[in-house]
This record gives sequence, C-alpha cells and structure tokens, in this order.
Amino acid sequence: MTRVKRGVVAHRRHRAVVKAAKGFRGLRSRNFRAAKNAVMKAGMNSYTHRRTKKREFRKLWIARINAACRPLGINYSRLINGLSKKDVLVNRKMLAELAVNNTSAFEAIVAMAK
Repeated sequence: MTRVKRGVVAHRRHRAVVKAAKGFRGLRSRNFRAAKNAVMKAGMNSYTHRRTKKREFRKLWIARINAACRPLGINYSRLINGLSKKDVLVNRKMLAELAVNNTSAFEAIVAMAK
C-alpha cells in the first residue's frame, strides 16, 4: 500500500484557523493550538451573544419608552396596557424610535393610550 502524507491538508486547516484568529493578541493569533482554542471560544461567545442581543435591545427600548412617557404623566406599563386595549399595533422598537426622534407623534400615541 502506498504511503499517504497529510501535511498539505493539515497545513491548510491550520492556516484557516490562524486566519480566523487574525486580530487576536499574542500567541492566540500566531500559534495554532492557542488560536484553535481562541477561535472556538469566540464562536461560542458570538452564538450566545446573538441571542442575548435581542434581550438587551428590548430592555433598551423599554427604558427609553418609560423615560419618555413619565413626563407626560403615564408610566410604561399603563401606556402598553392602554395601547393594547385600543388595539394600537406599534411595537416597542418603533415606540422608542418615536420617543427619541419624533416627540409630537409619541405624545399623540400617549394621548390615545390615556
């Protein structure tokens, strides 16, 4: 049976991992063993953070809506309750956008919810 040398395949795989670790500090960007661990950890973190990002943005929108509607004499939970009773279908992302950039429209929505 003929001898099979796998140096080319292994080198290609190593090069791909080290390339993915570009920008990491120290040995993590140069040494294959360290780079492999770093790339695996970075992949796990990015997977987790893609999911937590959605929660964080929802928290941010709620905080912005609450801060904008307090001076208008209503709190966040009463605003959302009033909007749902009136069947106003505006999501929290758009409410937060209106609260920051278009206060007159936001005030009109708050008036509907009261």
